[in-house]
Amino acid sequence: MTRVLSVASECVPLVKTGGLADVVGALPSALAECGVDMRTLLPGYPAVMAGVKGAKVVTDLGDLFGGPATLRRGALGDQVLYVLDAPHLYDRPGSIYLAPDGKDWPDNPERFAALSWAAAHIGTNGIEGWSPEVLHLHDWQAGLAPVYLREMGAADRVGTLLTIHNIAFQGLAPANRLDALRLPATSYNPGGFEYYGQISALKAGLVTADKISTVSPTYATELMTPEFGMGLDGVLRERQADLTGILNGIDLGAWSPPYKSPKGKAARTKALRKEIGLPPSDGPLCVVISRLTEQKGLDLLLNVLPTLLDAGAQLALLGSGDARLESGFRDAATRYSGVVVRIGYDEALAHDLIAGGDVILVPSRFEPCGLTQLYGLRFGTLPLVALTGGLADTVIPASPAGMAAGVATGFQFAPVTANCLRVALMRMCALWQNRKDWQKMMENAMAHPVGWDQSARTYAALYQTLKKVP
Repeated sequence: MTRVLSVASECVPLVKTGGLADVVGALPSALAECGVDMRTLLPGYPAVMAGVKGAKVVTDLGDLFGGPATLRRGALGDQVLYVLDAPHLYDRPGSIYLAPDGKDWPDNPERFAALSWAAAHIGTNGIEGWSPEVLHLHDWQAGLAPVYLREMGAADRVGTLLTIHNIAFQGLAPANRLDALRLPATSYNPGGFEYYGQISALKAGLVTADKISTVSPTYATELMTPEFGMGLDGVLRERQADLTGILNGIDLGAWSPPYKSPKGKAARTKALRKEIGLPPSDGPLCVVISRLTEQKGLDLLLNVLPTLLDAGAQLALLGSGDARLESGFRDAATRYSGVVVRIGYDEALAHDLIAGGDVILVPSRFEPCGLTQLYGLRFGTLPLVALTGGLADTVIPASPAGMAAGVATGFQFAPVTANCLRVALMRMCALWQNRKDWQKMMENAMAHPVGWDQSARTYAALYQTLKKVP
């Protein structure tokens, strides 16, 4: 039994802004079957505190970056959850990262340094008689933990794994906050956590953690290039021997289709059109569930939308983000009867779109892993994706070879341009007319493994290599 503390800034069902939360929520149960005793540490945001009412205090951390802090024990299903209760850092309105004005909280460096500090404290001292052998740290919000663990003198006893879910977010802070963040000045240099004159929490983890992982094999390779490495590609090339890509999975219980074969989808599609106000159609119903950003390639979709609609397809979109894209898709819904747009996020509607859609569009410019294409595969909602990151690793394209071998599960396009997306959409609409081939692809997609079994075994084996005390 390997003891692991998973440290993250969000986790379903308590708090979520993206796929990170789904992964953190799914890991403990998935890994339990592989002999891993994983407990999770989260910040005590209002939503988290409300979800663990009555959680008892198990450790007093004293003053932590400007106010009193304790660790409380709660539960995440049947798994142990520790919550960092520090009201001066987390008890506030707005999103977990952004103030009501839409800008980062000014004290975000301290808020997540505190999370890292608490993780290192648990690694060093244990908690309730339980001592983790490995700290599994997610993204920049937990990136300072290996530094603190070393400063506390426990780095030779506790292994550390940093997982990059999205390298675009790096946790930068001004250099004059070194002392405020309890960081050693000796490590503020290009070989440490200095990043172009600032402190980078993510870089701190990349150079200090024992091992690094990311959420797909292709993204691991992409990260070592200037195009995708966001200024940290050199650091990752230096640590190539310690970097691995492990695909995310999905919770098969939470994402379980209400039909067992492709034939069951037709009724769901008809019901979905009625539910969201789309007219009946013989063409494919394309769905998007996404943040509306250029990273996600939604500007490209907006550009080619008239071509898609002219080919007889429809579009149902659920998401929010860039104001210009929100406005563009709203305008499209006003102009075209075959477009429905819902700005915001609605978990129930997301499930309905996946269940009733024929195609799920994920035209991302980069995508570390992606989960929506995995949901699509599970439900026989064929993914049409860009050839990047985890999208490249999880979708078998309807190429001549893929179709001849009878193994295709979706569509891919590259490079990520509007014209290539247009060609892929036209290819998809043409194939839609061949119902026999389309149904075979749906069967392939629904049979494709998208759960955690293989990845959980890979993580468990990696944790074994990180154990330092026999």
